[in-house]
Parts: sequence; structure tokens; C-alpha cells
Amino acid sequence: MPELSLQNIDKISRDISRQGITFSHLMDELIDHVCCDVENEMQKGLDFTEAYRSVKRKMGSRRRLQEIQEETLYAVDTNYRHMKNTMKISGIIGTILFGVATLLKIQHWAGAGIGMTLGGLTLTLVFLPSALVVLWKETRNKKRIFLFISAFIAGACFIIGTLFKIQHWPGAGYILIASVATGLLFFVPALITVIMKNQENKSERPLFILAVTGSVLYVAGLLFKIQHWPSASLLMLLGVISLGFIALPWYTWLKWKDESHIRPEFLFIIIGALLLAVPGALVNLNLQKGYENVFNPKMEKQQAMYNYLYSNNEALIKQYHDSAVFPTMEQIHARTKELISFISNIEASMVLESEGRPESIAVSSDKLKQTETGLEIRYVKLSNPYNRGPVRDFILLQSVERQKLDGFMKDYIEYMSGVTNSDDLKKMITSLETSRFLPGEESSGIVYTEMPALHSLDLFKNSILTVESCVLKYVAGNR
Repeated sequence: MPELSLQNIDKISRDISRQGITFSHLMDELIDHVCCDVENEMQKGLDFTEAYRSVKRKMGSRRRLQEIQEETLYAVDTNYRHMKNTMKISGIIGTILFGVATLLKIQHWAGAGIGMTLGGLTLTLVFLPSALVVLWKETRNKKRIFLFISAFIAGACFIIGTLFKIQHWPGAGYILIASVATGLLFFVPALITVIMKNQENKSERPLFILAVTGSVLYVAGLLFKIQHWPSASLLMLLGVISLGFIALPWYTWLKWKDESHIRPEFLFIIIGALLLAVPGALVNLNLQKGYENVFNPKMEKQQAMYNYLYSNNEALIKQYHDSAVFPTMEQIHARTKELISFISNIEASMVLESEGRPESIAVSSDKLKQTETGLEIRYVKLSNPYNRGPVRDFILLQSVERQKLDGFMKDYIEYMSGVTNSDDLKKMITSLETSRFLPGEESSGIVYTEMPALHSLDLFKNSILTVESCVLKYVAGNR
């Protein structure tokens, strides 16, 4: 019977060791078993290389030796068995709870908050810790412990941050940023290091690195989308192209070239791609739905109210055209129109900045329309409604336009208060202070985007017209 040389045995030992076999007794038994199988194949007239290749084909999956170790641990290690069962059960329950609750949240059905909270806590406090323990017991690789811990922290922060964001709890943005920062600064470098050190998959290294890069781009884009930061769509698009149009077809071609049937790993890749794509689609759908079903109707109602108030005030003034109080009423309306025009110009400037490009600020005519009652914004046509730049440049306290508006409003309030002697009317006029409608010093740290800011400005204009109507009626009644 042919016998293996020491060099042949050493090669088999190194190959089995590289499979991550950490159970010492199992290691010896596997080496002995593989060596015997190779000798049996060599007895058929094959040389060592052909015999060893034949034995590896019989074993099937590259992970077969790891699967044997997992099965052995499951049989002899009670703690490992409990943790593995806990990991499987909590992973299934947490995913189902979180997924169903997300659907309930988007549909605005009852039970969404409770289900999402339970799902998030199950995944974070039960599934991830048990998965970390299972991975450590299976590998016992101190070099990979940093990879596992960084993945645990990034995953836990992402789940909790998403839960906080959907539930509108404070601190969501900071938790999500911590998740992405942990992933980019620690997990991704550790993962790439592991990939580069793997000698068995040299030909697949570019594919793995591309897949990691695409995942990073997609997750970063998802974070940007949730936080309403610019370039979110670009990052998500690059991630989808890298994963869906390059990495996945490339991986499929490599596997079909080497395998005659579909392996479980390929199905897991498809499921993993769906787990990345579906949350992104749900977030975009939810944001779009909120934009179309919440902000647009509110804006349309505000615009209709503005047109009614503006026309009603002008009609009231015309009724007293031949009256002695007409000059006073006309002066009130002139100052109101000047103030309204200034606020409308701020709105137009915000739209111009948001819809244009950094090097060429411009906007198409279908987004701004001049009517008899003043400037009208076609909100449904806005392509970048969550831009934060215009708010920073025109609305916040440190902006030049905001300081001008504060001064304008102070003069307007003083003038209107001087027209009337009614205490109730003066209180109404005083309520027009800018800080009641726009961000003040106490609101620092709160994120404001363009659409809510435009809504606040429209509400501001309607409040001004409402106060003007009351003052006009007061002046007309005291002629």
C-alpha cells in the first residue's frame, strides 16, 4: 500500500489548519482520516496530487471540515449548543418582528412601534451577542476577534439608530453616524485584511473588495438618505451598481464555472442582497410617501389660504376707496405687501439654490410662477426638498437674510401697533415675532431642511395677512 511522505502529510496538515479547525482532538482525527483516504486513492494508481484532489472533491464544500467541527461542538459543548440555538431563534424572531413592524409603520397601522422596538432589542441584545460567542467558539482566532467585535458594534448601532430614527427618538443621527464610522474605520479595514491574508481565494480578492466597497457605499447612502444629507442618491446608486451589476454577476460567473449545481452560499448571497436593497427601498418609499402625502397637501392648503387672505384684504380696502381712512388702509397694505414680497424673495432664493448646481445656481420656470397675488412655488416640482443648505443660508439666525427679516419685522410690528389702541389687537400683532415661526437660539442643534422651512415661511405670510385683515377692519370701524 502506498504511503505518504512527510511533505505530503505536512501539506494536508497545513490545508486542514487553514480551514479554521480549532478543536485539537478533531484536528488530529481529520488529518488521519484524510491521509488514509489519500493513500486509498493512491492505491488505484494515482499520484499524490491527483489522489488529494479526488479526496477534496468527495468532501464537497470547502467548508465541509468547518461544518464537521461545528457538528462536533454542537454534540459535545452544551454552551455552544445553547448559544447556537439562541442565535438562530432570536435572529428569526427579531428579523420577522422588525420587518413586519416596518411594513406596519409605512402603512400607519397600529402596533408598529411596539413590534419595531421588540425586534430591534431582540436583534441587538440577543442575536448579535450570541452570534459573537458562536463565532469565537468556532474559530478561536485572536486575529479575527477585532473583526467580530467591530462588526458587532457597527451592527448594534445601526439597528438601534434605525429604530430611534423611525420612532423619532432623540440621538438617532449620532447613533447612525457612530455605526457607519465604526464600520468604515474598523470593520472594513479588518475585513479587507482578512480577505488579503486568505491564500486560497487569491483570484477572488478583487471581487470581495468590490463587494465590500459597494456595501459601504450603499450603507453610507442609506445613512445620508435617512439624515437628509446631500449626495445620498449618488452613493446608493454607486453601491447598487457595484453590488448588483458588477459583483453579483461576477460571483455568479465564477461559481457556475466551477460548480454544476446551485450551492447554499449562492442563495445566501441573493438573500443578503435583498436584505440590503429592501430597507433602502422602504426608506425611500417612506420618505417619498411622506413628501407626497404630507408636505404637498399642506403646501397646497397654505397657498390656497394665502390667495384667499390676500384677495380678501384687497377687496376690503377697495370698499373704503372714497373713505377718509383709505390712505391709512392703503399704507398698511403697502407695507404688508412689501414685507410679504421680501419673504417670498427668500423662498425663491432658497428654491434657486436648492434646485441649481453649486457652480450654476438656476431653476426651471416650472418651479416658480408669478401670479396676481405674488410668487407661487410649484412644490410638487421640487427635486431636492430636503436640502439643508438653503435653510443655513437664508433662515438660520447667523444668515444675512434672516437678520434683515428680523429688522423688517421689528419695524412692521412697531408700525402696526401704532395704528391701533386695542390691547387684544396689539397682542396679536406682537405674535408676529420672527422667532415664533423660524428657528431661534433655543433651537440650535435641530436639523432643518428646505421643505419644512418653506412651510414655516408660508405659514408666516398667512399669519401676517390675517393680522393685516384684523387691523384693516379695526381702522375701517373707527373712521
